[in-house]
Amino acid sequence: MARIVLLRGRGQEEHRMESFTSVAMAAAAAICVLAGCSEAAQPAQPRPQQAGKPMDPLRTAGHLASIRGSALVGDQEGVHDGLMAMHEDFRKAIKLADPARRVDREAARAALHGVEGLASVVWLDHENLFVLVDRNELRTQAVIDAICIRLEPLGDTLGVVVNLQSTAARTGEEQATLSRNCQLLPGDRAFLQRERQVDVVPGHIRAQQQRAQAQADARGDRSRQAQASLEILMESTPELPADPRRQ
Repeated sequence: MARIVLLRGRGQEEHRMESFTSVAMAAAAAICVLAGCSEAAQPAQPRPQQAGKPMDPLRTAGHLASIRGSALVGDQEGVHDGLMAMHEDFRKAIKLADPARRVDREAARAALHGVEGLASVVWLDHENLFVLVDRNELRTQAVIDAICIRLEPLGDTLGVVVNLQSTAARTGEEQATLSRNCQLLPGDRAFLQRERQVDVVPGHIRAQQQRAQAQADARGDRSRQAQASLEILMESTPELPADPRRQ
């Protein structure tokens, strides 16, 4: 009798589990439909680590709670990990590169070896990485992202500025260097990180040359238009009769 009761109880428990599972699956499906889920969701493109953003108050509160909890139970390792996590967030917020995790130069060159389109990789100093690509269409921020992601396992890429040029450049615009700190927006630099001039012709001088060229082209267009107008006028104007006194 006890065995029959046990089997009946187990059967009822399994029935309840199946019912709960069915309800959970139905709820998940409903939520997915309301949220506009797609079965073939495209994976997000990988992005380099980001710095320079303010510290997240919720994340900071979580670190403080974790540190307090670890201290109450005497977990010194947990306290240390929590403090280090807060320090890491603060370091990134003020854009301070970690000198203890500087990217090794030779390891970086080896990590980038064989990347499609990369013609040459040279370190200009301990911060600036100079990269040549063999096609103009590879001189993009996306290529800088790919380079920075490859360097992340080697150390703190907040201390790395990638300078990208194309060997196929022909115009002044194509020859301009595309520079960016791996973890910051274009034009921004880490704390105490100086901006190095890589281009032979500085950007502001190149902009002045482009404006001067545009003005010269505009003047040339006006001169050609005036000449064309004069020619049309001469062709459309009847020839004056000759002076009989000069015949």
